[in-house]
Amino acid sequence: MVNRFVTWVASHDKRIFLLINQQLRCKILDVILPKITHLGGALITITSLLAIIAFTKDEIRFWSIEAILSLSLSHVVVHVIKKIYRRIRPYNKLEFVNLSSNPLRDYSFPSGHTTAAFAVAVVFSMHSTVLAIILLPLAVLVGISRIYLGLHYPTDCIIGALLGLVSSIVIVSMHLFR
Repeated sequence: MVNRFVTWVASHDKRIFLLINQQLRCKILDVILPKITHLGGALITITSLLAIIAFTKDEIRFWSIEAILSLSLSHVVVHVIKKIYRRIRPYNKLEFVNLSSNPLRDYSFPSGHTTAAFAVAVVFSMHSTVLAIILLPLAVLVGISRIYLGLHYPTDCIIGALLGLVSSIVIVSMHLFR
């Protein structure tokens, strides 16, 4: 039963990857998604949160501290999982992958960029519906961009999103700043 499920997920994972990476190619996405993907990178997430902490007060500052804690917690988990599972990136395993970015040397599972995007977006979304409307679609686009750029399988991004979600719920539910 488990083997059948794993086989089913793997075949659909590859099929969805190829659909996003090869079938959805267009000039607009070739320009937009390489920029969107950086929203989940360490430079943007950490710098943005530190700037918010430095230049805002009260609630938003506390939300940003929660987001940094969520980001930290989720990335410890990401690095442990990457070392345990050691999933080869799609461009090293599949033929004809459209690789739109510099190849990465670490493992594919889970997606750190997607995890980061969700770790930050979910914290702010738990506090503000307006921010949820803006940040959650951007976090989804970060995940899609990772597949489009040939860097991750869909399951890498789905699990990354779940890790970001769970870490946000854990941190916000701790009520550290109430």
